[in-house]
Amino acid sequence: MKTLLLALLVSTPALAADDVARWQAQAARVTITRDDWGIAHVHGRSDADAVFGMIYAQAEDDFPRVETNFINAQGRLAEAEGERAIWQDLRMKLFIDPADLKRQYVASPQWLKSLMVAWADGLNFYLHRHPAVKPRVITRFEPWMALAFSEGSIGGDIAGVSLGRLESFYNGTPLALNDVETGRVVPEPLGSNGIAIAPSHSANGHALLLINPHTSFFFRSEAQVSSDTGLNVYGASTWGQFFTYQGFNADIGWMHPTSVADVVDEFAETTRTVGGRIEYKFGNAWKPVTVKTIAVPYRGADGTMKTRSFTTWRTLHGPVVRSENGKWISVSLMDKPVAALQQSWLRTRAKDIAGYMKVGELRANSSNNTLLADRKGEIAFLYPQFVPKRDPRFDYSKPVDGSDPATAWQGETPLAQLPTVLTPKNGWVMNVNDAPWHAAGADSPRQADFPAYMAQIGANPRTPHAIRVLEATPKFTAASLLEAAYDPWLPAFADLVPTLVGAYDRLPAADPRRAALAGPIAALRGWDHRTGEASVPTALAVFWGDALVNRFGEAAKSDDEPVVPYLTKVPTDADRIAALSEAVARLTRQFGKWDIPWGEINRFQRLSGDLVQPFDDKAPSTPIGLGSAQWGALASFGSGPKPGTNRWYGTYGNSFVAVVEFGPQVKALAISAGGESGDPGSPHFADQVDRYRRHDFRTVYFTPEDLKGHVQREYHPGK
Repeated sequence: MKTLLLALLVSTPALAADDVARWQAQAARVTITRDDWGIAHVHGRSDADAVFGMIYAQAEDDFPRVETNFINAQGRLAEAEGERAIWQDLRMKLFIDPADLKRQYVASPQWLKSLMVAWADGLNFYLHRHPAVKPRVITRFEPWMALAFSEGSIGGDIAGVSLGRLESFYNGTPLALNDVETGRVVPEPLGSNGIAIAPSHSANGHALLLINPHTSFFFRSEAQVSSDTGLNVYGASTWGQFFTYQGFNADIGWMHPTSVADVVDEFAETTRTVGGRIEYKFGNAWKPVTVKTIAVPYRGADGTMKTRSFTTWRTLHGPVVRSENGKWISVSLMDKPVAALQQSWLRTRAKDIAGYMKVGELRANSSNNTLLADRKGEIAFLYPQFVPKRDPRFDYSKPVDGSDPATAWQGETPLAQLPTVLTPKNGWVMNVNDAPWHAAGADSPRQADFPAYMAQIGANPRTPHAIRVLEATPKFTAASLLEAAYDPWLPAFADLVPTLVGAYDRLPAADPRRAALAGPIAALRGWDHRTGEASVPTALAVFWGDALVNRFGEAAKSDDEPVVPYLTKVPTDADRIAALSEAVARLTRQFGKWDIPWGEINRFQRLSGDLVQPFDDKAPSTPIGLGSAQWGALASFGSGPKPGTNRWYGTYGNSFVAVVEFGPQVKALAISAGGESGDPGSPHFADQVDRYRRHDFRTVYFTPEDLKGHVQREYHPGK
């Protein structure tokens, strides 16, 4: 035993030396070229070499965001942020088991393993070369960890499980929902815009693709990644992932808006306790509930590591996450990490839409629609490739009876049975996180041809906006497609403001509010419902809408209705006038007058690279004329007041945006919020802010000829 221990102690430094030698050898096969925006163009001999360099470059730009995404993905946030993150970690651990991921890694195809190994090696080499960087939790990355976060959506399916209800169930405490869960606060709508234009509707006969994700700012890294084996992809990757989530190669481009597809279901379980064992009913049988103890480590207030352990339960439907009306509620969602990572990588190598759809046969994309355009001139709208088959007799928008076998999932829907649009006659496809029934105008899939569970949510305020700008332009160029994407109309206020003006006009002549609100009403009456930095009516309408949400958001949530239609039909005249009085008073109190331009309130500010940004009214900031997707803005800028501020600062919405033209040689324009680097000392921390404000997109350097004259630095990782 003593001899074995000595051998292990002696061999450990040798193993570390072998690691370093392997990393250095791989780094020598990789070249990173930084352009004049700080964007990495990574080339490796093999795809694995390219992955090694890609993730190394990401770590150089923003290691804290790389690490945090994988802390979250493994349910380890409480190890960094303390007890308040326990419930988020428990939620993740109900669905993610490291031991299971390790087994799946071992069984993965060898080509995928090689990419996962290169990914872990690239991050570990970065930490080796930067000893001053102190990870919060993950001091050594392992290849299997890549499977914990294998699909690039900002939220993912797990995020739909309520943390408040989870805590109440597993902590045995009264239910305490947050303001978003109750509807008292309506957050910036999650999602994105995607538009593809066919050659028949483009001025020069080339297909066009708009890539317009709405995400948390600084959520993705922009890069080009290529190899000697034919990989050559450009676009945005979620920090820490080694595949390009939104982007293009020389032949095809893809955009992933969040889908409203129903791919997560809840089951109300009938349970009983027999001899100390909990059972649940399924058909005529009683099955034992699977019991598992989950330990959640967390950092205590004194800095020491502590652990809370939870006894958790699972049925054949999935883990139990809450109770309702005396019944346990379990959740079913997609669990295919290996297939998801394969699909996420392989689609970046597709040559056309047919090839992209063949990769989709893996059926491991559950949360996103896809907009496609290729060099052949084809365009397409695809629904998520993972949609469970169900019995259409049941309403899956609510928990269904888990004891009835007929409610259980019946496999996966074949791709041929999903709503799809391929090169429609109308010449365009789009999605703005709405149902597929609007994807291509008259050429859209017909809702009547599909089961009701396929899409439980219909249009949103961006739907009529997108259709209007697409139908208004018979022939698009890249420039006019961007102009359409930034069209400043706010259709929700086109519906809402007339209800306010009508309420004002119905006030009695002697009502003192007629005089008090005459100026604001005149501004709104003459407004064209278009946002802009200089627009006083925009600021007034947003503050009025905010006041209405404060009054009616909770009721809309309780009635399970979208907030804008609810605000259009439910508030009384008195409610609308009172909300305007409140908005005018708030504007005057905070800014000294009610007639203040929107750009004086709505700002972009980046003071630090912190994961949770600080904001300060006294520090420099940039006016932004964009509006919120909640009110139908296509170019979304989700802003609001922050602790200690009067001004509203954006944290969500247009982030990485690009327009791609598929001619004989692919061309693209792009912009990112802030800049590529998360380091405030970098020249690329905020070098795109002014362009972001003006929608002045920069040229993407995709070919070696494009890159000539724009090279800032060329090096091997570690040099």
